[in-house]
This record gives sequence, C-alpha cells and structure tokens, in this order.
Amino acid sequence: MKTILLFPVFLLLIFSGCRTSSKKEVADILYFGGPILTMEDDNPEVEAIAVKDGKILFTGTKAAAEQYTGENTTLYDLNGKTLLPGFIDAHGHLASRAGMMQAIDLSPTPYGTVNSIPDLQKTLKEYIEKNNLTASQPIMGNGYDDAIMSEHRHPTREELDAISITNPIIVIHTSGHASVANSAMLKLVGIEENAKDPEGGHYGRDPKTKKLNGKLEENASFTALIKLTTLLSKNAKSGVDKTQQELDNLVKAQEEWLSYGQTTICEGRTMGESVGLLKEAASKGLFKADVIYFPDYEFFKAQLDTFKPEYMVYTNRLKLGGFKFSDDGSPQGKTAWLTQPYLIPPEGQGEDYKGFPIFTDSVLYQDLKTLFENNITAQLHVNGDAAIDQAIRVIKRLKDEGIYKPELRATLIHVQNSRPDHIASIKEIGVIPSYFSTHAYLWGDWHYSSVFGPERAAFISPAHSALKAGILFTIHHDAPVTPPDLITAVYAAVNRKTRSGRILGPDERIKPIEALKAITINAAYQYHEEEYKGSLKAGKLADLVILNQNPLTIDPLNIRDILVMETIKEGKTVYKK
Repeated sequence: MKTILLFPVFLLLIFSGCRTSSKKEVADILYFGGPILTMEDDNPEVEAIAVKDGKILFTGTKAAAEQYTGENTTLYDLNGKTLLPGFIDAHGHLASRAGMMQAIDLSPTPYGTVNSIPDLQKTLKEYIEKNNLTASQPIMGNGYDDAIMSEHRHPTREELDAISITNPIIVIHTSGHASVANSAMLKLVGIEENAKDPEGGHYGRDPKTKKLNGKLEENASFTALIKLTTLLSKNAKSGVDKTQQELDNLVKAQEEWLSYGQTTICEGRTMGESVGLLKEAASKGLFKADVIYFPDYEFFKAQLDTFKPEYMVYTNRLKLGGFKFSDDGSPQGKTAWLTQPYLIPPEGQGEDYKGFPIFTDSVLYQDLKTLFENNITAQLHVNGDAAIDQAIRVIKRLKDEGIYKPELRATLIHVQNSRPDHIASIKEIGVIPSYFSTHAYLWGDWHYSSVFGPERAAFISPAHSALKAGILFTIHHDAPVTPPDLITAVYAAVNRKTRSGRILGPDERIKPIEALKAITINAAYQYHEEEYKGSLKAGKLADLVILNQNPLTIDPLNIRDILVMETIKEGKTVYKK
C-alpha cells in the first residue's frame, strides 16, 4: 500500500524535474532586425542572436529566439544595420601607436596632409612655433611616406637642419623601418660621422660626399629611437607623471582599435619598457578588449623562462601569444630582403640592391628551435621573397627534425613579395600567412612603378592563391603603419584597386565573405581561440561589431565607406558612434 501511495509522488518529482531542466534561459539582450553574419558555413546568416552573461546563448530565427526573452531582456532592433563577430587584429602594434601619440603626424593622404617635403618642413616648423618649444627640445614626427610624397624620396639631414639646427629632430617613415635625423639628433643619440653600420641596420650616406645623410634603416633606426626614448625618460620631471601619460596614451590607442570594430587587439613587437606598461595597464583594468602581445625575441630571449607561465593565459585581458621575429624590412621603404633587385634602387644604392636580412639562417634556426622546443609559437615578419625563403627554409628544417609542429600555428607576417612557388611550401610546412592586403590600395602604384615592377607587384598578398591551395590565411592592418582599419584591408583584398585605379593582380582578388573570415574566424584560429571567438555560435563570446551597411550586398568598391556603428565586447558596448 505504501508503494502505491508513493508512486504519484514519484511521478510528480519526475515531471517537476523535467519542467525545471527544460526551462529556457533568459537572455540579457536579443539582437534582430538586420543581417546577422555568423561566419559559420552551415548557418551563414541568421535572424537573431540571444546573449547572456557575455556569451552567445542562441542563434537562429527571431521566433525561436523569443523563447529566451523575459521581462528584463533588452530587445535590440538593428534597424537594417549588419551584425558580425567582432573583428580580430591579426597583427598590429598597440604599444607603438601609444608611443607615437606625442609624435607629430606626418601622414600623407588619405589619412593626413603631408604630401611633399615642403609640407613636412612646414608641419614641423608650425609645431615648433605653436608649442613655443625651447631651442634644444627634441622633436619626433611619424608617418612620412616617400612612396606618396611628390619627390618620391626621403627627406635629408640638411632638409631637417633647415627646420632647426638646435632642436634634435627625427622623422619616422610610415613603415616604421626607417627614419631620418637632423645633425642635432645624430649628435644627441651618439651617431658619429665615421659610424659603421650596425648588424641588421644601415646608415645612409650622401653618394658624393660620403657623409651621413641622416637616413637610418632597420636596427640603426631602432637603436637610435631606443636611445632617444631612454634619454627622454631620464630627463622626465616625474616618473609617476610619465607612467600615467603612457597609460593614458595606451588607453587612447585602444579606443582607436575599438572604433574600428576590433574586440581583440595585437601588440605585435613589444620592446623596451612596453611589456611592463602592458602589464600595468592590465593590472589596473584598463583593457576593454583582449590584448595579445608578442615580445621581440632578440630583445627578451635571456628572459624566456620568466615569460613561460604567461603563455596563452589571459590575465586581466592580457595574453602572451608567442614571440616576434623581424626577418627583414619594408618593401615600400625599400629595406625588404629580395632575391631580385628593386626596380628602382633607393638613393645611394646600386642597381643590384636587394635589401638585406636581419638574421643569418643559423641564428634564426637556433632561436626558433628554442621556442618550438618549449611549445611556444612565433610571428615572423617577412616582406621580401628572400626573407620568405629563409623562414620557409628554417621552419622546414625544424619540422623535418620533429621540432616544429603545425599545431603551433607559427605565422608569416606581411608576406608581401611572395612568389607562386611559396604557396605549396607554406602549405607543406604548416604555417599561417597573414597578408597586409592594404598594400595593394595604398602602395600598389609604388610597387608597380618603383619597387617590384608589374609582374612581381601583381602577386603581393596572394590571398586567392592561398585560398585555392586550402591554406587558412588572415589579413591585418599593421597599425600604426596605417590606422587600425580592417575595413580598408577587406576593401583592398576584395578589389586590389590602387590609388590611381589600377587593378593590381586581378586573379588574387577574393570575395567579401572570404576577406571577412580572414579578420574573424581565421584570425581566432591563428591565436588558438577559435573555440570561443571569431564566429556567432552558441557558447562563444558575445564579441560583436555593428556596421551601417552589409559588406556582402553592397558594391565591393564601396566597402571602404562602411562605418563601424558599435563595438561590443562580451555583451557590453565598448564603442558607439
């Protein structure tokens, strides 16, 4: 009799449990009312997504999504705007951009107004006058571009001396791989007239007089800039004020990335005091986006053991993603390492000039071996085809020895002067090419007429060849070489249209969806984060960007005009236009 009496109670408990377990979770916010592009091949566009506690709860039809709404759910009507996964910065330089906040902007069109050497001189003179600088105060400018300036050459020491012979002046090339100093700056940083080229660097000299012309390339420039910043730090009135200013600049730089729709930011070559600065910013909770940093291996290799515990672990939104190697220079700055000479050599160089390497094979091999044996990945800056050859050669050797494994996802950064034979080699060794596609737009004419010539220029950033070969690739902006503008990078990869209107390598154009994947799901894969970033799927982080137009349906030539309306990190708005 007891068993019979307990049976209804038992059934009641079962049905009660079923009702509890089947109860739908209530979303914090429901997005609908516009195209929602997921980057998931099996469900590429949905009507709605529901978000709870910073994660995606549901994607699908609006009717089905409404099951997750409650009285506290925010209903977000996109009103025709387009929602995508938050953009991921596959390679940029957050700390460098922050460090350049105090530099005078010397960018040419379309981002600035310095289109000639007289424009550069005028901008610097006006800055000195408007800011009432003392006669000995150092001055730094950033972003001049000989590829676009009317003279198509670098300014000289004498042209900077014409601005001031007492103020130390240095202007940094848009690539970041060269600079020009006036006489007072050369003296300040200790570069004497008889100085010999440093390893991996070059001092420019007047071809007639053989005297220094102020141009500093690669390690010659980096060393001078580090000396300058060290001197300025020592002379700072207050270390506390200086640190706060640096943190403020880092926050300002982050805001730029957020305004361009990025929810994951890269610091792609961390040097000097920047590692400490990033960690301090993280400890103070200043990062709204996730920040992934890659210390320069040569600068920090003696400290490798101290970095190991931080590898691939986020702490206050900061993660060590691996280490960086800069294997050569810049193609538009004509310091990239090529196998064939530059079409037109830079001033002071002969017709057989091919740029130069930063590392020997033996140094690169030993350094990468150390990293890969510790199961740590690397980003390798390779612009010229000789540098690409070296990276492939060294990594293949390490793979053949069982040391490099494709699961590490080492990345070749820029890969500009690529050759068709590189495609199969890249696939064979199992690395990820990350293309700086904006080159086709900003510097395509320069590559065509001065750097590479028509044939080589047509194969820069060969995204379509990589796609046909089944190679996963990403696209980046390399800020502050350009602003952190991934929409222009997508535009360039899709259209490959130069500033003059030339189509540079039409066969290498890709579809808008393919370019979008390169800055979302592919970039997440590059960073070992594809399980929780890069697409809109239940369980992934609610990292989102809202655009005013749909990149898949507008005229591809208008992609560059698309605006970021809102950036959302884990369900919280971090930028709104």
